[in-house]
Amino acid sequence: MGRNWHIQLNAALALVVALKDELSAVPMPVVIDHFARAKANDGVNQGGFDVLLALAKSGKAYVKLSAAYRISDQPPHYPDSPPIAQALINANPNRMVWGSNWPHPGRGKTREDVAPPYPSDDGAQVNQLPKWTVDPTIRRKILVDNPATLYGFSAA
Repeated sequence: MGRNWHIQLNAALALVVALKDELSAVPMPVVIDHFARAKANDGVNQGGFDVLLALAKSGKAYVKLSAAYRISDQPPHYPDSPPIAQALINANPNRMVWGSNWPHPGRGKTREDVAPPYPSDDGAQVNQLPKWTVDPTIRRKILVDNPATLYGFSAA
């Protein structure tokens, strides 16, 4: 295990649920991208969200709070995303990391479609953090300390 690897998944909640036992058993960190594609408008009681919360709470998974545009259909400020982000942060702020999802790959109508990049304002994305947690210490964890721990670099 001396390689300091982690597993990163771009997986929807249904796949997280299907793999929860395997994800809990792996001997390395697991990172789940894009809020596990929870749907903001379905709220915190949607099917499978409890499993994601449990994985984060137990410390078995990091959740990347990235690409709010993947979970919300209300750009540019995604007003329905805070309850999802807040629930995850409250479950375990030490297992949250932020990401921009740059270069914002587009989404075609089918898997074979090539789509232009999704138009996203990274500044507007990171400006969502104060809506997700008002605590600057937790924001520092999400932006600096947790990534430093996960990826093995200094958070000077």
